[in-house]
This record gives sequence, C-alpha cells and structure tokens, in this order.
Amino acid sequence: MIALGYGVISPAMPSFARTFGVSIEAVTFLVTVFSLSRLCFAPASGLLVQRLGERRIYIGGLLVVALSTMACAFSQTYWQLLVFRALSGMGSTLFFVSALGLMIHISPVDARGRVAGIFTTSFMVGVVCGPAIGGLAAGWGLTAPFVVYGVAMLGVAVVLFYSLRHSALAAPLPPTRTTVTMREGLRVRAYRSALLANFATGWSAFGLRVALVPLFISDVMGRSVGIIGLVLAMFAAGNALAVIPSGYLSDRMGRRTLLIVGLTASGVATVWLGALSSLPAFLAVACVVGATTGIYMSPMQAAVADILGSEARAGMPVAMVQMMGDLGAIVGSMTLGWVAEQIGFGWGFAISGVVLLIAAVGWVVAQETRPALDPVPDRVPSQADVEAA
Repeated sequence: MIALGYGVISPAMPSFARTFGVSIEAVTFLVTVFSLSRLCFAPASGLLVQRLGERRIYIGGLLVVALSTMACAFSQTYWQLLVFRALSGMGSTLFFVSALGLMIHISPVDARGRVAGIFTTSFMVGVVCGPAIGGLAAGWGLTAPFVVYGVAMLGVAVVLFYSLRHSALAAPLPPTRTTVTMREGLRVRAYRSALLANFATGWSAFGLRVALVPLFISDVMGRSVGIIGLVLAMFAAGNALAVIPSGYLSDRMGRRTLLIVGLTASGVATVWLGALSSLPAFLAVACVVGATTGIYMSPMQAAVADILGSEARAGMPVAMVQMMGDLGAIVGSMTLGWVAEQIGFGWGFAISGVVLLIAAVGWVVAQETRPALDPVPDRVPSQADVEAA
C-alpha cells in the first residue's frame, strides 16, 4: 500500500503544484524534499525503533504518511505542500526502518531470502499498479488522489493495529534482545558491502531510471509519455520475475554468489542499455536490467538479516541501510542529470553501470553471511532410538 501510494499521487503532484504558480524547478524539488526528508530523519527513526520497538514505530509511520498525505490536498500555498511532503518522507522513513526491522526479527533463518523476495515483490506490485489508479483518481480532481491514498493508509493502519495487538510483537521487549550498534555493524565487512550495494541500488533504480531514462526516451528516442511508462513497467516486470526465485536460491546456496552475479550482470546490462537506439531492443534490455537487479535484491536484504540477527534490536544499522539507498538516489539523480547535459546520456548509463560493478567487487572480498543450517535427518527417529538415547 505504501508503494501503491507513490504511484497514486505521482500523476497529480506536478499539476497540483503548478496551480500555485511556481516554476518547474520548484515542482521537481517536491520529489527531492521527500528523499531528503527520508535521509535526514533516518537516524532518528533508528533510535526510536531501538527505544520503542518495531511495532509502535511501524503503526506510527503509517499514520504519519496517511495524515500528511491527506493534508497535502488542503494545502493553500506551495510552501504548505512542501512541508506536508517533507512530513510524508519522515513517516515513510519510520515505516521502512521498522518494517525492515520486523522482517529481520520474524523471518526464520532458513527462509530469510524468500521472505525478502515476497517483501520486495509486494513493493513492486504497488509501484506498477499505482500510476493507473492515480490516473483514475485524478479524474475526480487534482486533490482526489491525496485524499484516496490518505484514507486507504488510515484503514491499513487501523487494521494492522487491531490485528497485531495480541501478537508477540505487542509484548514488552525481552531483556535478552541485545542492541546492535553502528560501530559493531561496521566492523563486519559484509555489512559494509551491503551498504555499498544499497547505495548502488538507489543510484541505478531511482537516480538512473526515474531521472535519466524518461529523458532519454523523450529527448533521444523522441517517444511519448506512454512509451516512457511502458519502459519503466519493463524494468519493474523483470524485477518482479527474479526477486522470489533469487530469494529461494539464496536460502539454499547462500547470499554472496547471487549478490556478485546480480550486481555484475546488472552493471554490464546498464552500460549496454545506454548504447541502444532501437526501442524494441531497449525494452528487452530494460527487462534484463530489472531481472538482474532482482537477482541481488532479495539476497541483499537477507544478508542484512543474517548479519544483525533476529534477536537483536538494530534500529540504527537498519536505518543506515535505508539512508544509503536514499543517498544513492539523491547523488545519482543530480550527477546523472549533469553528466547527460554536459557529456551525453550514454556516459550516464556507463557511470551507473560502473557504480554497480564497484558494489559487486565489494562482495567479492566479503564473507558469506548465511548461517549453516542443521542437516535434515535421513529418517524420523523410532521409539527404540528415543529410548536408547
């Protein structure tokens, strides 16, 4: 539902902002301020998770997103809209840090990859379906998507509050749960490699696809907005096809190999993408880039869960994972925009591919994180076996 909301309000956001008589730069800053808010508030979100637990922050984040999004519909000035978008970014951070922490806490050791795959797939489904719903809601008025999304999120928050109130997550945190500090996390080479990989993901998935690919399709290929949507859908489709199978494989063969293969293949395919001028070929390779990205996304989240452990309260280390993704998105979009204007679009794709390859090298020198699982017994012990033992 969170991911769905991004797409629901995206068709109406630029036009609604323009009703206040602001420039194009001011409209685009609404996107940037959301990411900046997530980046700046992530450390505070991590501390709140460590103090109050994942469940409270999870529900609280959903409420902040719901209320701030609905408030956007009643903005009277551009600056009010900007403030409400910043608050939405803060709520998104509260949700994401606690959601990833919950996933780490409740995932069985032998199924972390599959859980991460389902988590990522649900997000991708929301991303793909959101713009279509947003376009329909915008037919009722430019403010309708904000109200629709806000009300839907309030409903989700209420349902989750009641469904989780008697669960183990609502109980006081046991004293056995230790707190993992950033210093302890950074001592682990695999954790540093995961941070680098998430930075590269933010750079390529948001900086490249959101900032550069639409301009490449319109300015270089001369195609319409509908084709841009089709290309972005091909990225998402390829991603959705790979995340669950790769999560399953990572539970069987480990995280490190899939991370190296996925990051390397994604880097090479991204460089290849920038050299294409044919739309059918671009669509096909876009699907390949999405699929190769999906190869490493589930193992990367599972690796973070392996490193931090399900019994640890790891608010700050989890928050840092999100911060690196947001930092990659901000730095990537700004850098690639300058590169495309000064040097050319092809160089933007090439630099993005190199960033992914550097992240792959980080995992070459890192250790495997998947814990050794107890072997399955060849047969069920008989009663005589039990009595003899």
